[in-house]
Amino acid sequence: MDGADILEDFCGRIAAEIRLPEAMNKKLLTPFHYFGITDVVDLSAVTWARGKYVASELSKIYTSNDQRVSHILHNLDKYLRDMSDVRALGFCVTQEHARYMSEKFTLAGLKADYLVSSSNNGNRDAVRERLASKAINYLFVVDIFNEGVDIPEIDTVLFLRPTESLTVFLQQLGRGLRLHDEKDCLTVLDFVGNVRPEYDFEGRFRAMIGKTRTSIKKEVQDDFPHVPLGCSIILEQKAKETILRNIQLATNPNRNQLIQKIQNFEHQYDLPLTLKNFTEVTHIPLAVIYKKGSWRRLCQEAGKEAAFGKENEKAISSCILRKWLSTSAPSYFNFILKLARKEFRVRLADLSPVEQQMCLMLHYDVWQSEEGFPSLEASIQAIGRNPVMVAEIIEVLGILCEGVSFLEIEVDLPYVQPLKLHARYTRDQMLAGFGLSTFASKSSNREGVAENKELNTELLFIDLIKSEENFSPTTMYNDYAIREDLFHWQSQNAARPDTGKGLSYIRHQEDCKHILLFIREQKKDEFGNTMGYVFIGEGNFQKSTGSKPMNIQWALAEPLPHYLWNASAKLALG
Repeated sequence: MDGADILEDFCGRIAAEIRLPEAMNKKLLTPFHYFGITDVVDLSAVTWARGKYVASELSKIYTSNDQRVSHILHNLDKYLRDMSDVRALGFCVTQEHARYMSEKFTLAGLKADYLVSSSNNGNRDAVRERLASKAINYLFVVDIFNEGVDIPEIDTVLFLRPTESLTVFLQQLGRGLRLHDEKDCLTVLDFVGNVRPEYDFEGRFRAMIGKTRTSIKKEVQDDFPHVPLGCSIILEQKAKETILRNIQLATNPNRNQLIQKIQNFEHQYDLPLTLKNFTEVTHIPLAVIYKKGSWRRLCQEAGKEAAFGKENEKAISSCILRKWLSTSAPSYFNFILKLARKEFRVRLADLSPVEQQMCLMLHYDVWQSEEGFPSLEASIQAIGRNPVMVAEIIEVLGILCEGVSFLEIEVDLPYVQPLKLHARYTRDQMLAGFGLSTFASKSSNREGVAENKELNTELLFIDLIKSEENFSPTTMYNDYAIREDLFHWQSQNAARPDTGKGLSYIRHQEDCKHILLFIREQKKDEFGNTMGYVFIGEGNFQKSTGSKPMNIQWALAEPLPHYLWNASAKLALG
């Protein structure tokens, strides 16, 4: 109650938690039936200040609009079994609004009352008892009954105003979610007006359905297939269109809108403004942010960061967007973090051979080959020239490391290289890691295979999902998992089993040649960025059929990661 953040005592980590959808699925709460109803008021011109609507303007609109009251009453009759036999809480914007709604409902022949924060405790207790006993059916409230109030009998919740705070929305929804013998479900009527683009619908629906593999936009479009057990979310068509338009603006804002969200963040959320907090509560992906510029520059333009120099800013923000957000490699990221915490003051002679190779990967992540540094050591040291951007590197890589959900596995090869099994790398990182790019010469390889003859190693780059848009008919290969440890690969068109490259695949074990497989789901991700490849390890020839191209089965030393097995096996069905 002192306003301090308890997470600071636990290093910012939550050991265990139970969220709304999980509590629903465990039958700890009453299921809800949520109806998004098209409102008759337009809120797009109402003033937005300090992260929320100006309450006095909302109140003026709501308390001078008998048409809206008629609209609300009509929908109560439409969506409730008996509008005269409920225990309903209606959340209002001001005391005037609560009083107005109570008076209008009473005039309509319904039993209603209101409570506001100035009501004395005796009156509060009496009104609560009247609601529980159905002496009244509708209680209109403002600034109270968000939390700490226990009336398990409540079976209906009316959202009669936009609730800008996700925390307050969940508290208000929670007033009706307590289990009680006299109710099977909670009915939620949310009146959805044409809101400002700053208003957040995305967070609200994400909280109600929990984590899914689909975006909230897709959930809305598909009528919420992943709601908790026994629950439903139903949107009227116009309300659905309003919500989809809002989510599109909220999760993919333009640069000015993004800066405005940064300005409003600390007014909307009881959290410090950090990149991690911002992405978690706004659900704006890192890729969307970095398409607009560096995080620190956006904060500076929002007035939340002191002015700083632009040296390396473009190179580092581009590296984050186009390289690291396409990479998921904990050992590589942790190595860069170690360098960043020393401000990239590195001496190559102090590093192991593997670390030196990772420095080359980092060089091509950040710089273009024509940067003209006299040495690799000078290149890495140059990354540290802007301390603000070094701090940003540390912040971003910390987020990416926390998001890793797999274990890297060492691969047994007769030479030193920095890549780990099941980690994801960009092509440039792989080419540098396996010696195909050097500091003096960057490989221009963009083919489906790359060979290092000195290491007697060939890399196969495999796209699982191919389309005519990105591939010509001559490169529409046929690649999929037969089992978790057996992969079907179609060679390039010229390969034949009796000579040349095709024969080298058949004989690779007796020639001690290493065939390494790298797989990605598709060429581009949902943000239009080039996807990295997952290193699935060494393949051993099992058999082949056909010629020009050859169909080869590779046995894998390590089974595919589960998510890749799911994606790859589907392609075998065709």
